[in-house]
Amino acid sequence: MAKISLTGIKPTGVPHLGNYLGSIQPALALAQNYLSVYFIADWHALTTIKDGKELRPLIHRLAATWLACGLDPEKTLFFQQSRVPELGELNWILACFTAKGVLNRAHGYKAMVQKNRDETRPAQVPPFNDLESNDEVIQSHLDAGVNIGFYTYPVLMAADILLFGSDVVPVGQDQKQHVEIARDIAESVNHRLGKIFNVPEPLIQESVKTVPGLDGRKMSKSYDNVIPLFAPASEIRKAVMRIVTDSKRPEDPKDPETCNVFNLFKHFAEPGRVDERRRQYSAGGVGYGDMKEELASALEARFSGARRVYDELLKDPAGLDRILEEGAVRARQLAGDRMEKLRKKLGLR
Repeated sequence: MAKISLTGIKPTGVPHLGNYLGSIQPALALAQNYLSVYFIADWHALTTIKDGKELRPLIHRLAATWLACGLDPEKTLFFQQSRVPELGELNWILACFTAKGVLNRAHGYKAMVQKNRDETRPAQVPPFNDLESNDEVIQSHLDAGVNIGFYTYPVLMAADILLFGSDVVPVGQDQKQHVEIARDIAESVNHRLGKIFNVPEPLIQESVKTVPGLDGRKMSKSYDNVIPLFAPASEIRKAVMRIVTDSKRPEDPKDPETCNVFNLFKHFAEPGRVDERRRQYSAGGVGYGDMKEELASALEARFSGARRVYDELLKDPAGLDRILEEGAVRARQLAGDRMEKLRKKLGLR
């Protein structure tokens, strides 16, 4: 039986180049060698979005994005997370095998606690190592804005990964810990109940693990520094022109590997042209304005056809729903034997 890869993306905003390079492109490439599972993580989105009128269009946009980028629902498995109730069932079971201390160490939760600590007067808050303090007032400051869904997010992600027998999970460096937590949970269950789950491996492609945004930080919706994937050409060009550069003149030698423009350009231009521009950077003779224009042209050449497919798909949301439902039926079939074995081991129905 072919090994299984699994990829999910939250429908929490307009898909952008960071999503494409860091997740969509490498995940689609895995379909050549793996039975590839792709899903829209709408349950995960509930930690921040709680309005169906906002969430449903985002789900459709994300589905259209994957399909326009080349996902073939006949040759892969593509579904919406909430259409597979076994994921919710497994989420609860795995939560009962997961120590609270594991979730205390999750990067997302620690970052929120640190943010709250930074925004609180020092006299109110003990050192970070005293996180388990009995002072309920102090703890409430540290946990401000943290809902239980956010806190237990890694458990639901473990359910996503483990339910379908995933062997590899393509992730960015910042998501590696989630796969490590899934591995720990799988080993805990297997130790107690016998072999139920595969123990998955994170798959990180070094060349795209961090995609620079307009300001040089990781491209992220939360930083408002993204280049939309299927925006009109004029909007994409406008975003490209906002990419932050240094003050060096065209004739000055530059390091291409520290340039935000070049670090996007190298993913979309022809290899020979990338090599030529790299030499010009080192020798001097290339201006940032010219590079931005060339990057905008390269993006239009790469995505104009896919944009037309994307726009057509969005005109038929019912058709997108049918594709996601058909995928969910197949996903439940794939998960059925594993869930039945787990239920029997635990004495459940």
